[in-house]
Amino acid sequence: MNYPNKKKQFEKSTTTSKLGMTLEADINLTNLYYLEKNIAVIHKKPTPVQVVKVNYPSRNKAKITEAYYKTPSTTDYNGIYRSKYIDFDCKETNQKTSLPLSNIHKHQQQHLKDIHVQGGIAFLIVHFKKHQKYFLMPYLVLKPFFDQEINRQSIPYETFVSQGYEIPFGLMPRLDYLKVIDQFLIV
Repeated sequence: MNYPNKKKQFEKSTTTSKLGMTLEADINLTNLYYLEKNIAVIHKKPTPVQVVKVNYPSRNKAKITEAYYKTPSTTDYNGIYRSKYIDFDCKETNQKTSLPLSNIHKHQQQHLKDIHVQGGIAFLIVHFKKHQKYFLMPYLVLKPFFDQEINRQSIPYETFVSQGYEIPFGLMPRLDYLKVIDQFLIV
C-alpha cells in the first residue's frame, strides 16, 4: 500500500500463522478457556529454581541476579480431564523434516513413560513452524524412538503426519487438543 508521502506501508498478514504467539502462549490460552468453560483443569508447571543472589537497589526494586535450576523439570503441563490425569510437554521446531530427539530430554522421556505406565495420558504437542502444523503425539508412538527401537536421532515429520493427530489452530480455543484426546485416546 502506498501512502501520499510515497512511503510504502507493508500490509500485515491476515493468516493465523502470523499471530506472533508462541506455542506455549497458545496452550496457556487454550487451558484458560478449558478452565473458564469448566471443561478441564490443566496448568503449566513452574520450573523449580533456587535463588542465590538478590540485588536490592531500592526497597521496592529487588532484582534476582543469580539463580539455578534445583532439579531438571519434567514436562510443561499437567491436569485432569474427564477423570483422567494428563501430562504433556510442548515442543517447537524450525526444521521441516523432523523433530530432533535432543529436544526431548531423557528425564522428560522417562517422565512420560512413568505417566503412561500409571494409566495417565502422556503426550507431546509439537509445532512444526515451517509447515504451520500442530500435532499431538501419544506416548506409545514416541516410545520406539525414545527406546531406540527405531535407530534415529530424530522423529520424522512423516511420522507426525501418519501416526500423530493434527490439532487445528482456531480462535477459541486456540489449539483444541482435548478434542483430539476425546476422538482418539479416551476409550
